[in-house]
Amino acid sequence: MRTTFSEVMAGNGRLALDVEMPGVLHPFVDVVANASGRVEMPGLADDPAATGTVEIAPVTRRRIRYRLDFTALDGRRLHLDGWKSIRFLRPLWTMTTLPATVTDASGAVVAELSLRFDIRRELWAMLRSFRLVGEHLRPKWKGRRGRLEVWYTTLTDPESGTGFWVHHELVAPTSGEPAFLHGWAAVFPPGETPVLARFGPERHPAPLKLAAGEAGDVSWDLQPRGAERTLFTFPRWAWLTGLLPAAQIVPRPAVRFQGRIRCGKREFALENAPGATAHIYGHGNAQRWAWLHADLGDGDVAEVVAAVSTRPGMRRLPPLPFVRLRLGGRDLPAGDPLLGALRLHAELDLPTWRVRGRLGQYTVDIEVTQPPEATVAVDYQDPDGSPAVCHNTERATAHIVLRRREGGAWIPHREWHLGGTAHAEVGTRD
Repeated sequence: MRTTFSEVMAGNGRLALDVEMPGVLHPFVDVVANASGRVEMPGLADDPAATGTVEIAPVTRRRIRYRLDFTALDGRRLHLDGWKSIRFLRPLWTMTTLPATVTDASGAVVAELSLRFDIRRELWAMLRSFRLVGEHLRPKWKGRRGRLEVWYTTLTDPESGTGFWVHHELVAPTSGEPAFLHGWAAVFPPGETPVLARFGPERHPAPLKLAAGEAGDVSWDLQPRGAERTLFTFPRWAWLTGLLPAAQIVPRPAVRFQGRIRCGKREFALENAPGATAHIYGHGNAQRWAWLHADLGDGDVAEVVAAVSTRPGMRRLPPLPFVRLRLGGRDLPAGDPLLGALRLHAELDLPTWRVRGRLGQYTVDIEVTQPPEATVAVDYQDPDGSPAVCHNTERATAHIVLRRREGGAWIPHREWHLGGTAHAEVGTRD
């Protein structure tokens, strides 16, 4: 469990930071939190990729200390060090005032900053940004038979263009067999045959390997960075109640991963690798399905799940597409995703599949191509033993067009093209 929040301070410079700390924020517990965001200093720096730490000890040490590394406009690496000195006789002033010193690599002072947190302008935004992260990654399974729970992380190494997929399943068979955990990992290097390796099964309870683990010749050690707010691809009520056959959410929709992934003798050192972690819970896999995760940059994402239920009477229906876009921190469509899905149409096929239709006040057209040479076929098994096959690639191409109505015609509003960095799959049955 982690706590995240965002903070903005301004003066003769500006800091806009996302802060991520372990556990729950408590005034009597000292904690060192990770921080990332933008440092702006007129004429000197404007770096949106600053990183560092915030030491939070308002009671025991009476200070909140900020240490950040960033890049100047001329390419120099700079370091910011400053702290709020808490005085309980003047709590409002001292909790909102940050004096800081900026130095270069030699330790020479480059600038002195005086920044303030504007309570009237920024307090409400900061309070709204607080998130208890990890709650939607917790297992939902409570011992009932005939259930399937899935966690999966996908990401792209920006250095090599290699895609990665780490997939975990908790299966509770409908028969008298005990529940078990198993999964797999896959590596998708550009221009090479993908590598797929499995792990398990292990009898439940067994530890989840979301952050670190190994499968055959593939091992991973991943640390997500950045503030997170769960993206509900399916309606929130469906996730909470379990009234639909299954539901998918994305607790980490647009994070950056640090760490390492090894594949045989090759090692990938990850730095700011864009990716996501999703969570599924339900009665089993769909009859047919397609999935897309597209990182659109600057925290924007597109998530698509189009599926046909296995339930009698629903298998002959066309796929129901759930489409959720997060643009500028706002989710589209704004209403219930199930109602939005009724206005969309999906055509599922390989290597290319498509979703289009109305999305709130817009129309959307999404076309996904999964290169056969960069796609792996993975055998799935439902809790009742029924088989399915998933065709997955982390090097798909996706083209997304959002249109709005103007003067009686639909004109392009936003458009994205992802070449080899989209994460996608299509599931089938015999």
